[in-house]
Amino acid sequence: MNVLVFLVPLALGLGLAGLAAFVWSLRGGQYDDMEGAAVRMLSDDDLRAR
Repeated sequence: MNVLVFLVPLALGLGLAGLAAFVWSLRGGQYDDMEGAAVRMLSDDDLRAR
């Protein structure tokens, strides 16, 4: 039972760190253009360069 004194705050700290990283990525614009990468993958720009 004494190990819970260490594990519960550790789990809460890791959860808060993950939440902070997610909020940081949201504010950084990581999820702004979800369709752009899929459309860019289908473009044939490399064929025109040849």
